[in-house]
Amino acid sequence: MFLEQIKKAGDVKKFPLNQLKQLAEEIRNRIIEVVAVNGGHPASSLGAVEIIIALHYCLDLEKDKLIFDVGHQAYAHKLLTPRDKDFSTIRKYGGLSGFPTKDESKYDIFTVGHSSNAVSLALGLASNDYKTVVVIGDGSLSGGACFEGLNNAGHLKKNLLVVLNTNEMSISPVVGSLSTYLNKIISTPLYNRFRRSLDNFIKEKIPRVGPRMLSLKERFEESFKSLLVPGVFFEEMGFRYFGPLDGHNIELLTRTLKNIIPLDEPVILHVVTKKGKGYIPAQMHPEKFHSASNFDIATGKSLSGKKDSYTKVFSRKLIQLASGDDKIVAITAAMPEGTGLDKFKERFPDRFFDVGIAEQHAVSFAAGLAKRGLKPVVAIYSTFLQRAYDQLMIDAALQQLPIVFAIDRAGIVGQDGVTHQGIFDIGYLRQIPNMVLMAPKDAYEFEKMLEFAFSFDQGPIAIRYPRDEALYTHADSQDIELGKPETIKIGKEIVIFALGTMVNCALKVHGLLKEKGIDSSVVNARFAKPIDKSTLLNITKSAKYIFTIEEGILDGGFGSYLQELLNNSVTRFGLPCEFITHGTRKELLEKYGLNSDMIAVKIIEKIRNGADKNK
Repeated sequence: MFLEQIKKAGDVKKFPLNQLKQLAEEIRNRIIEVVAVNGGHPASSLGAVEIIIALHYCLDLEKDKLIFDVGHQAYAHKLLTPRDKDFSTIRKYGGLSGFPTKDESKYDIFTVGHSSNAVSLALGLASNDYKTVVVIGDGSLSGGACFEGLNNAGHLKKNLLVVLNTNEMSISPVVGSLSTYLNKIISTPLYNRFRRSLDNFIKEKIPRVGPRMLSLKERFEESFKSLLVPGVFFEEMGFRYFGPLDGHNIELLTRTLKNIIPLDEPVILHVVTKKGKGYIPAQMHPEKFHSASNFDIATGKSLSGKKDSYTKVFSRKLIQLASGDDKIVAITAAMPEGTGLDKFKERFPDRFFDVGIAEQHAVSFAAGLAKRGLKPVVAIYSTFLQRAYDQLMIDAALQQLPIVFAIDRAGIVGQDGVTHQGIFDIGYLRQIPNMVLMAPKDAYEFEKMLEFAFSFDQGPIAIRYPRDEALYTHADSQDIELGKPETIKIGKEIVIFALGTMVNCALKVHGLLKEKGIDSSVVNARFAKPIDKSTLLNITKSAKYIFTIEEGILDGGFGSYLQELLNNSVTRFGLPCEFITHGTRKELLEKYGLNSDMIAVKIIEKIRNGADKNK
């Protein structure tokens, strides 16, 4: 077993090239074995095995820097640095993260998890004292930030190597063969010494006509390469371009890397790989194995069951509403399956838009559609919507355009961890003028909120909902009115306001308090913003104690808003303003005290302390 011999970073170098294929196979088997149990991102990581092995083989990671965009393709990097003995803990609470994490290993330069920013990070880190390499995918190129980084890198001429890993790219055998042959030539030290010598000869020995001849030489080289290499775009940005190469041919990759790593200028190495490589179900259905729950290795079938999720509720209801209203259009940022819009796309292909990993564009694009009189819904994860904060502020809210934001994965997400927890959206959306923010307590209310959202024409409106099994608890809920909460239980002196997922928790708290002889009101807030102040004052006028429960950060959250409106003491339950690690929803909610038993205990303590003070 070669993988067992990796005891420290750089140990991969002790294997001869002809053994690296076996190492790649062992790494793939290890990834499949663990991710089948823990869930994760198998398709991307399986596709990047050879390029990661080749980079480790050619770089000296004690001084060179290796950075990943997003980082969901970096499982092989974890195994080689070496974290094999802990790899079975990946994505588990207290175990390895599913993404490169700076606190986990010195070889993870940055904690990552979002897309398109890695070139900028790498450019800032680049130095002539070591090699800086950044691995990006073709999806990264759909984000504007990636182009900003590439444009600046080409201008600054820093010592930077960008490995562009593209998937499912069709290359004819002729072009592929010519490209491979050409890159053998232009990546060799001999060619590059000749290139530099020719430049110096023209500049120094023929000074008068030198610039003209140099220009002719460069135009000839560019014209020749443009016939064979699909990289002129990157050359125009100031990069030397090599590729496309077979990203699963380790010998070719290592030979090329050894030739181009010494170049002290911006370089693009373009490789083509197969997502899910080595595991047939993932190769056949890479979109299903982009972010997979636990699965049966033999068949690839999910073992998590077919529970009805809030994402599925959204998908079904949106299709129903769109069937009766041809102005409804849907937008996603490279996540049609994750947001449930894949079903909408099948039904209404002309009314569906996947803009790529470009959340800023998605919001501005939706604003343009709304201005035309259409009814756009932007389905997006909470953690990714924050990337478009300025567009939410200026292009949506300032214009008072009726855009619906379906905010999936709000609150604690779970195993994807620190970069994916959707805990900040209440705070950052509550600050925005003209923005309405709702959260349903169950599936029935979610459907009503979607109906209300598409009938609302006074500005942007957002609905936040969790990555969780949908509850069906209150079919007889009241109709939705702007800013109006719903009182579910009526009690004396104590009022518990709960938002979204925490309503069911508050009802359990109500039951636990009742067992102790404490009668409480439970109010389903429905709206994190706005809240009707007259209704709020009426509910709380005789309350001695007011409590709020929310699945978001307390700083600037729903509880803070209530406290501002009431100008009164409010005891708030929620999440701290910190980056929260990975683990199951249940584990993390318990860790931060957001379960009914722990909240009931704290409420009882609060009441008893108050009674003692009044004696």
